[in-house]
Amino acid sequence: MFYVKEKVSPSVDVTVDIHDDNVFCTCPNCGCEVEIDLVELFSNGEGDLYGTSVYCSECSKTKLKELKKRGIQYDNK
Repeated sequence: MFYVKEKVSPSVDVTVDIHDDNVFCTCPNCGCEVEIDLVELFSNGEGDLYGTSVYCSECSKTKLKELKKRGIQYDNK
C-alpha cells in the first residue's frame, strides 16, 4: 500500500493512504483541482510526478484547439 506522509509538527505525522479516488493536482492554466487516475497517467511507463502537469478538461480543450490551429496533431494514444 502507498501513502503520503507529512510532518505537521515535531511530534505529529499525518499519513493518508493513496487510492484511485484521492489523488489530485492543480491545473497549470486555471488553477482548478483535477482528479488524477495514476494508473492511466503513468500507463506508458514514462511519467514522473515532478515533471508531469495535468490540465482540466476545459483547459485541455482550449489547448488542443490552439495546437490544431498551429497545424500540430496530437494523439494521446
